[in-house]
Amino acid sequence: MVLPEIAAAASCYPPTKPFVPSDPQAVREYADLIRSDFELYIRDIQSYFRCLEEERARAFEEAREVSQEYGRFLQTVDE
Repeated sequence: MVLPEIAAAASCYPPTKPFVPSDPQAVREYADLIRSDFELYIRDIQSYFRCLEEERARAFEEAREVSQEYGRFLQTVDE
């Protein structure tokens, strides 16, 4: 019996977009917290982009391998 290889795909979760209150007074009052949220978002979105790129590369390589395996399969059944 042949068991298929299980490939674990990366889980890339986008960061939550920072919330900015519509009330200018609240913006001023929570400016430090809002600024921190934006900085955290910028850091996390960069990590998210890296994750997506790594997953794209992994999936591309997997698709290449599967295509080669399929070619070998077709050669075997056509013999």
